[in-house]
Amino acid sequence: MPLVNQADEPLAAEIIAVGSELLTPFRLDTNSLYLTGELNQLGIAVRRKSVVGDDQERLTAELWAALSRSPLVFVTGGLGPTADDLTRKAAAGATGAALRRDPQLEAGLRAWFSRRGAVLSENNLRQAELLQGAEVLPNANGTAPGQWWERDGRILILLPGPPHELEAMFTAAVRPRLAGRWQGQAWRHVRLLLADIPESQADAIAAPLYTAVPEVETTILAARPGEIELHLRARGAAAGPEGALDRLSRQLAGAFGERLVSPESDSLEAAVIEALRRRGETLATAESCTGGLLGARLTAVPGASTVYLGGAITYANDIKQSLLHVSSSSLKNHGAVSAAVAGEMARGAQHRFLADWSLAITGIAGPSGGSAEKPVGLVSMACAGLNEETVVVERRFQGGRDRVRAYAAAVALNLLRLRLLKCADQAANSAAARTES
Repeated sequence: MPLVNQADEPLAAEIIAVGSELLTPFRLDTNSLYLTGELNQLGIAVRRKSVVGDDQERLTAELWAALSRSPLVFVTGGLGPTADDLTRKAAAGATGAALRRDPQLEAGLRAWFSRRGAVLSENNLRQAELLQGAEVLPNANGTAPGQWWERDGRILILLPGPPHELEAMFTAAVRPRLAGRWQGQAWRHVRLLLADIPESQADAIAAPLYTAVPEVETTILAARPGEIELHLRARGAAAGPEGALDRLSRQLAGAFGERLVSPESDSLEAAVIEALRRRGETLATAESCTGGLLGARLTAVPGASTVYLGGAITYANDIKQSLLHVSSSSLKNHGAVSAAVAGEMARGAQHRFLADWSLAITGIAGPSGGSAEKPVGLVSMACAGLNEETVVVERRFQGGRDRVRAYAAAVALNLLRLRLLKCADQAANSAAARTES
């Protein structure tokens, strides 16, 4: 039978993650991210996700509601042998299908334990319970089999919680089956990374463009402090070459100009490293309040060693003086958090490491240490470059200590990115002028 939802749009799915641990700050639900990506490749949209703790009544109600509104429902987790693994019982309650112990599953469990010389407890046999009418999804990496239950155009798929078990099961037993029955159109996705622009301002620029193209789904996310992501996705004709997705991407790129990070790079640091690599130039860093965060971001990029020489964490004033030759007069007259000291830190790092470019950060990350003249969140960021030219920007960032530090690293990286972009434009203009002459 065709798989469509009540609105007669292509098949839409819903995901329910089970486990009280997912309702704490200590465990993330990564399975739904994996499933969403896999389903989108099949042209299946995920329209709803939910997390339910280990409570049979609540889980039963959530499953019943999901099956009432969605033709395809995935449940992850709660298939283990313990008393709090309630997915099978809740599924039986929601579907009205009886649970029965499957002889083949029981035999498989006994063989699994026997091969390992382990003792099979009675509670392990709960994993041999199968919904009436369900088909077994074999688990190559564990003891909890999955289940595929289907009735009246509704499909319920039960998957284990451990990601290595779920992913292998989906790849081997679920994806081929969905692909064989559902001939959908895969979603095509475009991500645009913006630097140093507030989310509200980004939306004010983007909204008049993306609202005029309803066939492209557009989402704006505050990804990391100092970075905004625009996610565009479409399928069908809109996703084809020169379709609505491509046209909207170009319009947005033009609207944001220099705020748009290179589309070939997935982060600010990657864009900086690639620009330096193309130019054959090197970079060094000097950090105070960020304590190495800037260097950590740079070295997280594969191949960073081709351009990044190293950095100095100069937290104390005497270290700023001894390592970077920051003058005592600047520290005395302007203070450690100042444009003057940031500039001297940048130039000191440039000379110390014999680098073409350098970045420096000094600031008051908080929560204490601020004053009326220099409040918490005030940061000076400097970029020293070719021909000894140094550019310094001062900003006051809002938020806690970690957020201030993250913003400072992002703005510093963007400062260098913009300077490298300007150098590239100047070089291109000079080349064009020579060609014309």
